[in-house]
Amino acid sequence: MQKDAFTLLYQDKKLLENTATPIITVSATFKEDLKGFHGEKEDDQIQDIVFSRAHYSMALAVAVSAWGNKIDATKAWLVDPTNHVKQADWKSIKLTDNVGKTIARQPLLKVLKDLVDRFARSKLPILENITPATKFLSQNIERPILSFHIATGNILAENGKTVWQMITDPHVRSDYVINAAKSNMRFMVFDQETKEEFFRVAAAENIKIPADQIENKVVVTGPPVDPRTLAAAKKKKPWNNDRALRILITTGGLGTNKQEIHKILDQLLPALKNPEANCPKLEIIYYAGTHFDHQRMAINLAKKHQIKHHLISPYDPADFSQAGELNMAQRQFKNNVKFHIIYHPQIIDANELLIRYGFSWADLFISKPSGDMAYDAALSGAALLSMKEWGEWEHNVRRVFEKFGICQKADTDHIVEQLIALSQKQSSHSIHNRVPTSSVRPLPQLTDDEANQMSWIAQAMLNTQQLPLSYYQGAINILKTSKQV
Repeated sequence: MQKDAFTLLYQDKKLLENTATPIITVSATFKEDLKGFHGEKEDDQIQDIVFSRAHYSMALAVAVSAWGNKIDATKAWLVDPTNHVKQADWKSIKLTDNVGKTIARQPLLKVLKDLVDRFARSKLPILENITPATKFLSQNIERPILSFHIATGNILAENGKTVWQMITDPHVRSDYVINAAKSNMRFMVFDQETKEEFFRVAAAENIKIPADQIENKVVVTGPPVDPRTLAAAKKKKPWNNDRALRILITTGGLGTNKQEIHKILDQLLPALKNPEANCPKLEIIYYAGTHFDHQRMAINLAKKHQIKHHLISPYDPADFSQAGELNMAQRQFKNNVKFHIIYHPQIIDANELLIRYGFSWADLFISKPSGDMAYDAALSGAALLSMKEWGEWEHNVRRVFEKFGICQKADTDHIVEQLIALSQKQSSHSIHNRVPTSSVRPLPQLTDDEANQMSWIAQAMLNTQQLPLSYYQGAINILKTSKQV
């Protein structure tokens, strides 16, 4: 291991040992931002390896809830052992990344994708690669450790550490319950249905949880959503046809749904200049994440349709320095441009751009219904059209938000026609007469005529304000729960 690499590993280890909330996940490499945090020279254009935005963004959401407005490693520290894999094992990490991204762009490889799903989470090389660093990073930690990836959770539990494992979707895979009988491993879930599923899966896998552990084995906390995303919702009002409809289209951590996104942009970009009859005025942001090929695809489509575009990709937009202030981005929008593209080769920076320019802006998301993006979208106060699911768990996510009247399946072959239909006023009683499950802020007072003459998009945005209170308090609940021994 190179000297500077060992220094970063040791510094991560000391911060993790001395923080009030130690957080470990497997999501991506972000060595350059880690260098910057410690005051070392960083290269902002080196391409991160990214397995998942979700396992990063959810862990960060809890860290931000602990930090407040400024980064404070004594309150919480987030470590990904992927940053500290031995040089000799780096080929396996690259292989996982390359195979995952290839399959994400080729939906016909679904059978192979299922194998890769186990490759990323179970007993194949990546688990072996991250084990030494995970054990070294945690060896002196006595307090409970919060894990956002089952691989780290199982490693920690098998090495005697007290673990709170976050289940990051409303879905329980078999590898979550492998160590469920251990008294030092407990779990947090989004909702009561997932808690009940946990025990069904444990029983099906013949995992015998001792009777004295069952009551406190699984805690319902709600989903971890960044406080900055929640703050964005408070400034939003349901969309109406007096202004442009703001649409945010997103890919995932591996660059999923690329073919669908291409088809959607190919239909929507012409509508920016020459809208069809009854089509609302549109503005679009495309979140390409860390994927250069997605960025090029979006730019090429803009050129094809002769649409002005602007790339939001500033140098090092994330102030992830010690005591760095969050949300200090300079304005990157161009007022005369209706199509913006968010891209950055590094996950921390790309995620910051999404939070600062995407969640605070969008009326409508078009995204796969993932455990991070769908929950973030809804809790930012936006409606959701869902693209093709990437796995069984995303069917569950879609059903959650369909139930609340926030989500519909995207008609990717006729997306303009769908937007026209969803933007028209329609008779409905789905909002006005529905009793809120709970609300974190006063609902708009609507007359009967107003309630019955809203578009589906406006209704869905209003419905986000009626989500269960735990959805808004998930990160805070997780922080509180993780302190329990």
